[in-house]
Amino acid sequence: MTYILNKIFYTFLVLFGVVTIIFFLFNVMPADPAKMMLGDRDNKKQIDLINKKYHFDQPLYKQYIYYLNDLSPLSVYKDCSEFKKHIVLFSVLEFQIILKFPYLRNSFHQKHTTVFSLIKNALPNTIVLAFTSMFIALFLAIPLGILCAYYKGGFLDHFISFFSILGMSLPSFLSAVLISYFLAFQLNEFTNLNMTGSLFVIDDMGLGSRLELKNLLLPAITLGIRPLAVIVHLTRNSLINELSSEYVLFAQSKGFDKLYILLFHALRNSMTSVVTATSGWFAGMFSGAVFVEYIFGWNGLGKLLVDSLISLDFPLVMGIILVIASFFLVINILVDLIYVWLDPRVRIV
Repeated sequence: MTYILNKIFYTFLVLFGVVTIIFFLFNVMPADPAKMMLGDRDNKKQIDLINKKYHFDQPLYKQYIYYLNDLSPLSVYKDCSEFKKHIVLFSVLEFQIILKFPYLRNSFHQKHTTVFSLIKNALPNTIVLAFTSMFIALFLAIPLGILCAYYKGGFLDHFISFFSILGMSLPSFLSAVLISYFLAFQLNEFTNLNMTGSLFVIDDMGLGSRLELKNLLLPAITLGIRPLAVIVHLTRNSLINELSSEYVLFAQSKGFDKLYILLFHALRNSMTSVVTATSGWFAGMFSGAVFVEYIFGWNGLGKLLVDSLISLDFPLVMGIILVIASFFLVINILVDLIYVWLDPRVRIV
């Protein structure tokens, strides 16, 4: 329990650092946020109202304090009527101490739309894509790694290892273009796959959306190639190391079959390095999916991030970065707990 509390404390410290860096990074740019929000229909009165509402007319350090206040679940406001869901804890003079969901502010270019609502719509697509990619990678990589370890030094070992090295060296954006071109364009007659498309597609009448699971296949394969290659390599090497351990030699001396020892004894103890790689790749997919989602037109966080960068929608960019950083940190905590379950010899202190 102490470990978990310490980890949560350090997680908040890291998030505080991320918030500080991205706030000052985006606020030193020579741009007028009020004019960016209003677009071509700006006038002095509207600009003054926007500056007052979001404190753009205040010194940078005060803007930073206001931004932290918006992000914090425990916040202080004079008027909290704009928050539909909040709990007023108590009042001090003219101020109200409220409990609310972190407020990421409004998008500059999608008027009256909160950053949270945009991220909420895009995040499930990225989560589905990331889980599917990792499932494909693990489903194929662990059996292939086991085969490499079992037939160490043989043709199958060299063959699989060659393609795993090739997969590790192939950039995601290049594999996305190649897979899209060959499977969705050249072989479309056989695959019936679309070059672009998201999980839900607007129907021809524009009356609703329909689920298109086939659009998930190409981006999931593309994202899964590199983690698949890495996990094959790690599984192979970890199993080979475990097979030289004393407990394995003891099991062999008692007459147990090599495959049985590999599957039911060595495999579990060799999974710690695989868990590390899996967690890193899974968290990295939330940022690494940027190019893949954009190439395949997948409406996830990656595509939303690119669109917001192109339109200079700073609140949306900052919100997406914070969400991605939060996933990294949460996954890091979960991985440490999985270590203990996989290998009781590991102790977290």
